[in-house]
Amino acid sequence: MSTSRMFILAAVAAASITGQAIAAVSPDEAAKLKTTLTPLGAERAGNADGSIPAWTGGYTTVVPGWTPDKPRPDPFADEKPLYSVTGENADKYGDKLSEGVKAVLKKYPDWRIDVYPTHRTAAAPQYVYDNTYANATRAELVNDGISTKGAYGGIPFPIVKTGAEAIWNHLLSWHAESKHLFGDTLVMTSDGKLVLASTSDSYMQYPYYDHHNSLEKFGDGDFWWLDQTNVAPPYKAGERLLVRDPVDIAKGRKAWQYLVGQRRVRLAPTVAFDTPNFITSGVANFDETFMFNGSPERYTWKLVGKKEMIVPYNQNRLGVEAQSGHEDQIAKPHFLNPDLTRWELHRVWVVEGELRPGARHTEPKRRFYLDEDTWFAMLAESYDAQGHLWKYYQAIPFLYPDLPGVVSESGVVFNLLDGNYVVDFLQVKPTRFIPNMPASAFTPEAIAASSVK
Repeated sequence: MSTSRMFILAAVAAASITGQAIAAVSPDEAAKLKTTLTPLGAERAGNADGSIPAWTGGYTTVVPGWTPDKPRPDPFADEKPLYSVTGENADKYGDKLSEGVKAVLKKYPDWRIDVYPTHRTAAAPQYVYDNTYANATRAELVNDGISTKGAYGGIPFPIVKTGAEAIWNHLLSWHAESKHLFGDTLVMTSDGKLVLASTSDSYMQYPYYDHHNSLEKFGDGDFWWLDQTNVAPPYKAGERLLVRDPVDIAKGRKAWQYLVGQRRVRLAPTVAFDTPNFITSGVANFDETFMFNGSPERYTWKLVGKKEMIVPYNQNRLGVEAQSGHEDQIAKPHFLNPDLTRWELHRVWVVEGELRPGARHTEPKRRFYLDEDTWFAMLAESYDAQGHLWKYYQAIPFLYPDLPGVVSESGVVFNLLDGNYVVDFLQVKPTRFIPNMPASAFTPEAIAASSVK
């Protein structure tokens, strides 16, 4: 099917979500998840010219001798780029480049994109596939399309019909059940200075993906918990942030902050939306974490369609460099080091968010490019109130064969007007997938009891 036809069909399929619940798909349609579609809803087949291969189960082979205390190696380290995209030849690949990528190529002629062979490495455990199949016929949007119910343990809307469904697929994409991360947030100033904004020791848990749970037990509970402690620089050391996000957005995000100087845990209701993120020294907003994070309530969401695009993917080479202490080789003035950044051709869903009437946000329009195999936003851009392209976002997705999965925990937010950028949460130690902790560990009482006094 041609790209233009896919755009048209997706636009026709996008339904109004005002007021009513959006019904799940029929059992016959859900059955495609076991035939023509992957278990998470992507097209199993490759594209016409073979530049995108068929999905055959993802990449789940752990390198012999690897242990969780070591960086996960790049299984494609011996590959050479198929071609490079620069400002000079960008027009040749224009239909496969996001508007943000085009803007950076134009602004910085010394930036380039090295495009490698495409590997559809995305995978997930069988229970995630089983729950995704069940979600297809039971999950639905409620609360004017800003909340979801009837979903648990898998992609909520694998056969997507609307933009709101697609953005929920991103929010509820497969990250893990529970994990420990240790990483740096780096700011590159417009004059080329690399600054450490924070070093964070974080625990993330996803009750939504707890394989010991069930839809009946989960109900409309929290899908994500975060316990993040800053350990550097010295003036931030000991600061702590606790976040709990529900699938029923009407309940609202719950966030608490511990400040060493006050020696108390306080509610932090502004840790959301377009509030500048203190972890990033204010260069990025809270809802720009993971490209988009938190409640989708301030936007109406349009499913533009699916197309083939060049996106960052399988970035283990960059992860090895970060975990070997070579951050200065990754973050260069104006952009990430092209020698360490891998790009591939993949199919993505294009989703646009327009500010709802009466809602407030510094970014009235946003566009996301969601990888069909994982539902992660791999690229994004946002526009200011005058309609000018303001920010460009680039994910750093890593391949975790031991999980298994392709997961984006790090990302880059480029301010195209100011010329600075932030690398949000670049792991300087290997991510560890750990047993689930009790819910009591993610409470303000637990944070108060264990914080530095």
